[in-house]
This record gives sequence, structure tokens and C-alpha cells, in this order.
Amino acid sequence: MDDLADLRTPAALPAILARTEALGFPMPSEPRTGAMLRVLAASKPGGRLLELGTGTGLATAWLLDGMDGDARLVTVDSDPAVQAVAREMLGDDKRLEIVTQDAARFLAGQTASSFDLIFADAMPGKYERLEEALALVRPGGLYVIDDMLPQSNWPEAHAANVPRLLAELAAHADLHIVSMAWSSGLVVAVRH
Repeated sequence: MDDLADLRTPAALPAILARTEALGFPMPSEPRTGAMLRVLAASKPGGRLLELGTGTGLATAWLLDGMDGDARLVTVDSDPAVQAVAREMLGDDKRLEIVTQDAARFLAGQTASSFDLIFADAMPGKYERLEEALALVRPGGLYVIDDMLPQSNWPEAHAANVPRLLAELAAHADLHIVSMAWSSGLVVAVRH
């Protein structure tokens, strides 16, 4: 089975990819991860979604493509230069709020149990401030992370962070978790 065959991509994706490559942005989301995000977003009709780490908006485009008209997505990044691509290509979508802010500061200002899906693709909310991010997930809500398999752009000492993060997630009795050695390495958790 070819999991990329006949993959319908979001309309804005080719332009975002071209801009991402032109910028030399080293951390683009993988298409299979995007396809999974689209499916998960579609499972939350009318939901409130959060993306930590907009980057250039690749995953943002996939999330929006899965959302219904009543769902809302907040995407946060501290780098206005790369986030400008997402703002230009996706900013007209009324379901989207683009926040340029440190994700740790953003997390600290949120209300508990306020999101139906969180895609944590930044250090804050994933390797840092994990508990703050998890506290924002509603019962029945999803917490999603990627890049759990070795990546060429990881800093030298980063590999040791992955098993530590997975152990922290596994210690949560209120989460059902599945880890997948697929795409860039995904973890999907649901709060029960």
C-alpha cells in the first residue's frame, strides 16, 4: 500500500512548500503527518484546535483542510519571519487565528480544558511546558506530536529527549496513547 498515492493535498500547500523551500526553513511537516492531522481535525466538528509551532503553515493548511465551518484553529509561533508565509497564504481564513508569541507565554495564559485538539510541534508544549499543554486538552480531546523518530535536523543531544517525553506521557493515567513508527514518528493521545 502506498500511503501517499492519491493524497488530496490542501489547495495552498504547493505555494507554502515553495516559500518554505525558498526560505530554507529546516523543519517542514511531512505530508503523511499532515494527512493524519486533517483526519484528526475532521473528527472534531465545531472544535477548538491549537497548533504550537506554525512554522510556514504546512501543518496549519492540513488542519484547516480537515476542519468544518464551525471549528476554530489558533496557531502560535515566535518567529514572525516564517509565520509570515502562513499569514499570507492562509490568513484570510476566518476559522484561523495566527498568534505571534512565545508558545510558553501563550500556554500560561490559557484556560484549562479549552481545546479539542492540540498539535504540539514546538519545544514549548512538547519538550517544555508539557503539563501546561496537556492541561488544555478537554476530555475526549487529542494531543498530537510528531518527529519522534530520528530527524536529520535534531541537535546532537536531542535524541535523549524523546524517550523521556514518551515516558512522561505514558505516566498520565488520564491519557490513552498510541505511538506510531510512521511518517516522522507520531504520538496521538486522547484524554479520558
